[in-house]
Amino acid sequence: MVKIRLRRMGAKKQPTYRFVVADSRAPRDGRFIEILGHYNPRTEPKTLEVNADKVKEWLAKGAQPTATVRRLFAEKGIMDRGPIPTTKRKPKNEGKE
Repeated sequence: MVKIRLRRMGAKKQPTYRFVVADSRAPRDGRFIEILGHYNPRTEPKTLEVNADKVKEWLAKGAQPTATVRRLFAEKGIMDRGPIPTTKRKPKNEGKE
């Protein structure tokens, strides 16, 4: 599966990020297919530059954005935020009596 996710760049304790399209099996900062933009959370206000046309192309092809990328794109107005994924676990005793 192809994902749109953040790739960490910058020096130690001074992160900046790039929006990249990558195979979901590739490491976070590893191999990628295309760079879509960049994000700097350390500036005031936060810097968010992205090529909306390329993002829409990749979404049309079936690329899945991560939760963080989806939130940032929603702030920029590129896509809807949609439902927030949850990671609730089942209780251990469920179904046992």
